[in-house]
Amino acid sequence: MDVSGLVWAGTLVALIAVLLVDLLIIGRRPHEPSVRESSLWVGFYVGLALLFGAGLWLFSGASAAGQFYTGWLTEYSLSVDNLFVFVIIMARFGVPRPYQQKVLLIGIVLALVMRGGFIAAGAALISQFSWVFYIFGAFLIYTAVNLARQGEPDEDEFSENVLIRWSRKALPVSRGYDGARFTTHENGRRLFTPMLIVMIAIGTTDLIFALDSIPAIFGITQEAYLVFTANVFALMGLRQLYFLLGGLLDRLIYLSYGLAVVLGFIGVKLVLEALADNNLPFINGGEHVAWAPHIPIWLSLLVIVGTLLVATAASLVKSARDRRRALAEARG
Repeated sequence: MDVSGLVWAGTLVALIAVLLVDLLIIGRRPHEPSVRESSLWVGFYVGLALLFGAGLWLFSGASAAGQFYTGWLTEYSLSVDNLFVFVIIMARFGVPRPYQQKVLLIGIVLALVMRGGFIAAGAALISQFSWVFYIFGAFLIYTAVNLARQGEPDEDEFSENVLIRWSRKALPVSRGYDGARFTTHENGRRLFTPMLIVMIAIGTTDLIFALDSIPAIFGITQEAYLVFTANVFALMGLRQLYFLLGGLLDRLIYLSYGLAVVLGFIGVKLVLEALADNNLPFINGGEHVAWAPHIPIWLSLLVIVGTLLVATAASLVKSARDRRRALAEARG
Protein backbone atom coordinates (compact mmCIF):
# COMPACT_ATOMS: atom_id res chain seq x y z
CA MET A 1 0.00 0.00 0.00
CA ASP A 2 1.11 3.51 -0.80
CA VAL A 3 -0.41 5.64 1.96
CA SER A 4 0.23 9.35 1.58
CA GLY A 5 1.04 11.66 4.45
CA LEU A 6 -2.31 13.37 3.93
CA VAL A 7 -4.20 10.10 4.46
CA TRP A 8 -2.15 9.36 7.58
CA ALA A 9 -2.89 12.84 8.94
CA GLY A 10 -6.60 12.60 8.16
CA THR A 11 -6.82 9.18 9.83
CA LEU A 12 -5.04 10.39 12.96
CA VAL A 13 -7.25 13.49 13.21
CA ALA A 14 -10.43 11.43 12.84
CA LEU A 15 -9.36 8.83 15.42
CA ILE A 16 -8.24 11.49 17.91
CA ALA A 17 -11.60 13.26 17.47
CA VAL A 18 -13.47 10.05 18.34
CA LEU A 19 -11.24 9.55 21.38
CA LEU A 20 -11.84 13.14 22.53
CA VAL A 21 -15.60 12.60 22.37
CA ASP A 22 -15.15 9.60 24.66
CA LEU A 23 -13.01 11.69 27.01
CA LEU A 24 -15.60 14.45 27.18
CA ILE A 25 -18.34 11.96 28.06
CA ILE A 26 -16.27 10.55 30.91
CA GLY A 27 -15.20 13.98 32.13
CA ARG A 28 -18.76 15.29 32.15
CA ARG A 29 -20.40 12.44 34.04
CA PRO A 30 -18.44 9.48 35.45
CA HIS A 31 -20.94 6.62 35.73
CA GLU A 32 -21.56 2.95 35.13
CA PRO A 33 -23.06 2.68 31.63
CA SER A 34 -26.33 0.82 31.18
CA VAL A 35 -26.63 -2.24 28.93
CA ARG A 36 -28.42 -0.11 26.32
CA GLU A 37 -25.76 2.62 26.36
CA SER A 38 -22.93 0.08 26.20
CA SER A 39 -24.63 -1.83 23.36
CA LEU A 40 -25.08 1.33 21.30
CA TRP A 41 -21.45 2.39 21.72
CA VAL A 42 -20.03 -1.08 20.99
CA GLY A 43 -22.25 -1.33 17.92
CA PHE A 44 -21.10 2.13 16.81
CA TYR A 45 -17.40 1.26 17.09
CA VAL A 46 -17.79 -2.13 15.40
CA GLY A 47 -19.75 -0.41 12.63
CA LEU A 48 -16.92 2.13 12.21
CA ALA A 49 -14.39 -0.70 11.82
CA LEU A 50 -16.57 -2.46 9.24
CA LEU A 51 -17.04 0.79 7.30
CA PHE A 52 -13.31 1.49 7.41
CA GLY A 53 -12.62 -1.97 6.00
CA ALA A 54 -15.20 -1.37 3.26
CA GLY A 55 -13.44 1.88 2.40
CA LEU A 56 -10.13 0.03 2.14
CA TRP A 57 -11.78 -2.51 -0.17
CA LEU A 58 -13.07 0.31 -2.38
CA PHE A 59 -9.83 2.31 -2.59
CA SER A 60 -7.08 -0.28 -2.01
CA GLY A 61 -8.58 -3.61 -3.01
CA ALA A 62 -9.81 -6.81 -1.39
CA SER A 63 -6.35 -7.84 -0.14
CA ALA A 64 -5.90 -4.72 2.02
CA ALA A 65 -9.45 -5.02 3.38
CA GLY A 66 -8.94 -8.72 4.16
CA GLN A 67 -5.70 -7.98 6.01
CA PHE A 68 -7.40 -5.23 8.01
CA TYR A 69 -10.41 -7.37 8.97
CA THR A 70 -8.19 -10.32 9.95
CA GLY A 71 -5.86 -8.12 11.99
CA TRP A 72 -8.74 -6.23 13.62
CA LEU A 73 -10.52 -9.44 14.61
CA THR A 74 -7.31 -10.90 16.08
CA GLU A 75 -6.51 -7.74 18.03
CA TYR A 76 -10.13 -7.40 19.18
CA SER A 77 -10.05 -10.95 20.54
CA LEU A 78 -6.80 -10.24 22.38
CA SER A 79 -8.36 -7.05 23.76
CA VAL A 80 -11.29 -9.05 25.13
CA ASP A 81 -8.74 -11.29 26.84
CA ASN A 82 -7.26 -8.11 28.36
CA LEU A 83 -10.62 -7.52 30.00
CA PHE A 84 -10.19 -10.63 32.14
CA VAL A 85 -7.11 -9.08 33.73
CA PHE A 86 -8.83 -5.69 34.05
CA VAL A 87 -11.70 -7.36 35.92
CA ILE A 88 -9.23 -8.99 38.31
CA ILE A 89 -7.37 -5.70 38.90
CA MET A 90 -10.63 -3.80 39.54
CA ALA A 91 -11.78 -6.46 42.00
CA ARG A 92 -8.40 -6.74 43.74
CA PHE A 93 -8.23 -2.97 44.39
CA GLY A 94 -11.96 -2.53 45.01
CA VAL A 95 -12.45 0.22 42.42
CA PRO A 96 -16.00 1.65 42.71
CA ARG A 97 -18.08 0.80 39.64
CA PRO A 98 -18.88 4.44 38.65
CA TYR A 99 -15.15 5.22 38.41
CA GLN A 100 -14.09 2.11 36.53
CA GLN A 101 -14.86 3.91 33.25
CA LYS A 102 -12.06 6.40 33.87
CA VAL A 103 -9.61 3.61 34.69
CA LEU A 104 -10.52 1.77 31.51
CA LEU A 105 -10.28 4.87 29.33
CA ILE A 106 -6.84 5.83 30.65
CA GLY A 107 -5.77 2.20 30.23
CA ILE A 108 -6.89 2.28 26.60
CA VAL A 109 -4.99 5.53 25.96
CA LEU A 110 -1.86 3.98 27.49
CA ALA A 111 -2.32 0.89 25.33
CA LEU A 112 -2.59 3.06 22.20
CA VAL A 113 0.62 4.93 23.06
CA MET A 114 2.54 1.75 23.83
CA ARG A 115 1.30 -0.09 20.77
CA GLY A 116 2.10 2.93 18.59
CA GLY A 117 5.69 2.80 19.78
CA PHE A 118 5.94 -0.95 19.27
CA ILE A 119 4.41 -0.67 15.78
CA ALA A 120 7.01 1.92 14.75
CA ALA A 121 9.85 -0.19 16.18
CA GLY A 122 8.52 -3.41 14.64
CA ALA A 123 8.06 -1.84 11.20
CA ALA A 124 11.60 -0.46 11.30
CA LEU A 125 13.06 -3.84 12.29
CA ILE A 126 11.10 -5.77 9.66
CA SER A 127 12.16 -3.37 6.89
CA GLN A 128 15.82 -3.95 7.77
CA PHE A 129 15.96 -7.55 9.01
CA SER A 130 13.65 -10.27 7.67
CA TRP A 131 14.97 -12.70 10.31
CA VAL A 132 12.93 -10.75 12.89
CA PHE A 133 10.01 -12.90 11.69
CA TYR A 134 11.71 -15.92 13.29
CA ILE A 135 11.83 -14.11 16.64
CA PHE A 136 8.22 -12.92 16.38
CA GLY A 137 7.07 -16.38 15.35
CA ALA A 138 8.93 -18.15 18.15
CA PHE A 139 7.63 -15.63 20.68
CA LEU A 140 4.02 -16.16 19.59
CA ILE A 141 4.35 -19.95 19.70
CA TYR A 142 5.88 -19.69 23.18
CA THR A 143 3.05 -17.38 24.28
CA ALA A 144 0.45 -19.76 22.82
CA VAL A 145 1.87 -22.72 24.76
CA ASN A 146 1.88 -20.74 28.02
CA LEU A 147 -1.65 -19.48 27.41
CA ALA A 148 -2.91 -23.01 26.77
CA ARG A 149 -1.25 -24.26 29.96
CA GLN A 150 -2.46 -21.47 32.22
CA GLY A 151 -6.00 -20.95 30.90
CA GLU A 152 -7.91 -17.86 31.96
CA PRO A 153 -6.30 -15.77 34.73
CA ASP A 154 -7.82 -16.16 38.17
CA GLU A 155 -7.98 -13.55 40.93
CA ASP A 156 -6.18 -15.88 43.32
CA GLU A 157 -3.35 -16.29 40.78
CA PHE A 158 -2.88 -12.54 40.24
CA SER A 159 0.42 -11.41 41.68
CA GLU A 160 1.54 -7.81 41.97
CA ASN A 161 4.63 -7.02 39.94
CA VAL A 162 7.74 -5.28 41.24
CA LEU A 163 6.57 -1.80 40.22
CA ILE A 164 3.24 -2.16 42.04
CA ARG A 165 4.90 -3.47 45.21
CA TRP A 166 7.44 -0.62 45.11
CA SER A 167 4.66 1.95 44.62
CA ARG A 168 2.77 0.64 47.63
CA LYS A 169 5.87 0.95 49.85
CA ALA A 170 7.46 4.14 48.50
CA LEU A 171 4.43 6.34 47.83
CA PRO A 172 2.23 7.89 50.52
CA VAL A 173 -1.14 6.32 49.68
CA SER A 174 -4.47 7.05 51.37
CA ARG A 175 -6.63 4.25 52.70
CA GLY A 176 -9.66 5.01 50.55
CA TYR A 177 -10.62 6.50 47.19
CA ASP A 178 -11.53 10.13 46.65
CA GLY A 179 -13.78 9.79 43.63
CA ALA A 180 -11.65 9.18 40.55
CA ARG A 181 -8.84 11.49 41.75
CA PHE A 182 -5.22 10.43 41.95
CA THR A 183 -4.44 12.63 44.98
CA THR A 184 -6.33 13.69 48.09
CA HIS A 185 -5.85 15.64 51.33
CA GLU A 186 -5.88 13.68 54.56
CA ASN A 187 -5.06 15.25 57.94
CA GLY A 188 -3.42 18.20 56.23
CA ARG A 189 -1.22 16.01 54.02
CA ARG A 190 -1.43 15.48 50.28
CA LEU A 191 -1.54 11.76 49.55
CA PHE A 192 -1.92 9.59 46.49
CA THR A 193 -5.12 7.58 46.30
CA PRO A 194 -5.28 3.85 45.47
CA MET A 195 -6.43 4.96 42.00
CA LEU A 196 -2.80 5.72 41.14
CA ILE A 197 -1.75 2.17 42.08
CA VAL A 198 -4.60 0.83 39.95
CA MET A 199 -3.36 2.83 36.96
CA ILE A 200 0.17 1.49 37.46
CA ALA A 201 -1.26 -2.04 37.44
CA ILE A 202 -3.29 -1.31 34.30
CA GLY A 203 -0.32 0.32 32.56
CA THR A 204 2.05 -2.59 33.21
CA THR A 205 -0.65 -5.00 32.03
CA ASP A 206 -1.03 -2.97 28.82
CA LEU A 207 2.71 -3.26 28.25
CA ILE A 208 2.64 -7.05 28.58
CA PHE A 209 -0.32 -7.43 26.23
CA ALA A 210 1.25 -5.07 23.68
CA LEU A 211 4.22 -7.44 23.52
CA ASP A 212 1.80 -10.19 22.42
CA SER A 213 -0.44 -8.20 20.11
CA ILE A 214 2.16 -6.48 17.93
CA PRO A 215 3.93 -9.66 16.71
CA ALA A 216 0.46 -11.17 16.13
CA ILE A 217 -0.68 -8.35 13.84
CA PHE A 218 2.65 -8.30 11.97
CA GLY A 219 2.05 -11.99 11.29
CA ILE A 220 -1.02 -10.96 9.31
CA THR A 221 0.18 -7.81 7.57
CA GLN A 222 3.37 -5.78 7.44
CA GLU A 223 1.62 -2.61 6.25
CA ALA A 224 2.18 -0.09 9.05
CA TYR A 225 -1.06 1.74 8.21
CA LEU A 226 -3.14 -1.45 8.52
CA VAL A 227 -1.29 -2.53 11.66
CA PHE A 228 -1.96 0.81 13.34
CA THR A 229 -5.61 1.16 12.33
CA ALA A 230 -6.43 -2.46 13.23
CA ASN A 231 -5.01 -1.88 16.72
CA VAL A 232 -6.85 1.40 17.22
CA PHE A 233 -10.22 0.02 16.11
CA ALA A 234 -9.69 -3.05 18.30
CA LEU A 235 -9.30 -0.81 21.36
CA MET A 236 -12.26 1.42 20.51
CA GLY A 237 -15.33 0.53 22.53
CA LEU A 238 -13.36 -1.72 24.87
CA ARG A 239 -14.53 0.38 27.82
CA GLN A 240 -18.20 -0.09 26.94
CA LEU A 241 -17.61 -3.76 26.09
CA TYR A 242 -16.31 -4.27 29.63
CA PHE A 243 -19.67 -3.23 31.09
CA LEU A 244 -21.72 -4.89 28.34
CA LEU A 245 -20.21 -8.33 28.81
CA GLY A 246 -20.32 -8.12 32.60
CA GLY A 247 -20.67 -11.64 33.97
CA LEU A 248 -20.32 -13.13 30.47
CA LEU A 249 -16.54 -12.82 30.76
CA ASP A 250 -16.58 -15.47 33.47
CA ARG A 251 -18.43 -17.79 31.10
CA LEU A 252 -15.85 -17.58 28.29
CA ILE A 253 -13.77 -20.28 29.93
CA TYR A 254 -12.24 -21.58 26.71
CA LEU A 255 -11.35 -18.21 25.18
CA SER A 256 -7.70 -18.49 26.23
CA TYR A 257 -7.42 -21.87 24.53
CA GLY A 258 -8.93 -20.41 21.36
CA LEU A 259 -6.49 -17.50 21.49
CA ALA A 260 -3.64 -19.96 22.07
CA VAL A 261 -4.57 -21.72 18.81
CA VAL A 262 -4.80 -18.37 16.99
CA LEU A 263 -1.42 -17.15 18.28
CA GLY A 264 0.19 -20.52 17.53
CA PHE A 265 -1.20 -20.43 13.98
CA ILE A 266 0.07 -16.89 13.39
CA GLY A 267 3.45 -17.84 14.88
CA VAL A 268 3.80 -20.73 12.41
CA LYS A 269 2.66 -18.42 9.59
CA LEU A 270 5.40 -15.93 10.53
CA VAL A 271 8.08 -18.61 10.49
CA LEU A 272 6.92 -19.83 7.07
CA GLU A 273 7.02 -16.27 5.74
CA ALA A 274 10.54 -15.87 7.12
CA LEU A 275 11.56 -19.06 5.29
CA ALA A 276 10.10 -17.67 2.09
CA ASP A 277 11.83 -14.31 2.48
CA ASN A 278 15.19 -15.92 3.20
CA ASN A 279 14.66 -18.57 0.49
CA LEU A 280 16.14 -21.28 2.69
CA PRO A 281 16.67 -24.61 0.86
CA PHE A 282 14.75 -27.76 1.67
CA ILE A 283 16.42 -31.01 0.66
CA ASN A 284 14.12 -33.20 -1.42
CA GLY A 285 15.50 -36.24 -3.19
CA GLY A 286 19.03 -34.91 -3.02
CA GLU A 287 18.10 -31.65 -4.72
CA HIS A 288 17.93 -28.26 -3.07
CA VAL A 289 14.58 -26.63 -3.74
CA ALA A 290 12.96 -23.56 -2.19
CA TRP A 291 10.15 -24.65 0.14
CA ALA A 292 7.87 -22.35 2.06
CA PRO A 293 4.09 -22.61 1.60
CA HIS A 294 2.23 -19.32 1.52
CA ILE A 295 -0.83 -19.07 3.77
CA PRO A 296 -3.35 -16.79 2.00
CA ILE A 297 -5.19 -14.13 3.96
CA TRP A 298 -8.59 -15.76 3.35
CA LEU A 299 -7.34 -18.97 5.00
CA SER A 300 -5.97 -16.99 7.97
CA LEU A 301 -9.31 -15.24 8.38
CA LEU A 302 -11.17 -18.57 8.17
CA VAL A 303 -8.94 -20.21 10.78
CA ILE A 304 -9.15 -17.27 13.19
CA VAL A 305 -12.92 -16.81 12.89
CA GLY A 306 -13.58 -20.55 13.09
CA THR A 307 -11.36 -21.02 16.13
CA LEU A 308 -12.90 -18.13 18.05
CA LEU A 309 -16.45 -19.25 17.21
CA VAL A 310 -15.74 -22.80 18.39
CA ALA A 311 -14.07 -21.55 21.60
CA THR A 312 -16.99 -19.20 22.35
CA ALA A 313 -19.67 -21.80 21.62
CA ALA A 314 -17.89 -24.46 23.68
CA SER A 315 -17.49 -22.00 26.56
CA LEU A 316 -21.17 -21.09 26.62
CA VAL A 317 -22.27 -24.75 26.41
CA LYS A 318 -19.92 -25.74 29.24
CA SER A 319 -21.03 -22.80 31.41
CA ALA A 320 -24.71 -23.63 30.85
CA ARG A 321 -24.12 -27.25 31.84
CA ASP A 322 -22.22 -26.21 34.96
CA ARG A 323 -25.03 -23.85 36.01
CA ARG A 324 -27.68 -26.56 35.49
CA ARG A 325 -25.59 -29.03 37.50
CA ALA A 326 -25.07 -26.52 40.32
CA LEU A 327 -28.80 -25.73 40.38
CA ALA A 328 -29.70 -29.40 40.50
CA GLU A 329 -27.28 -30.00 43.39
CA ALA A 330 -28.68 -27.00 45.27
CA ARG A 331 -32.18 -28.36 44.96
CA GLY A 332 -30.97 -31.57 46.48
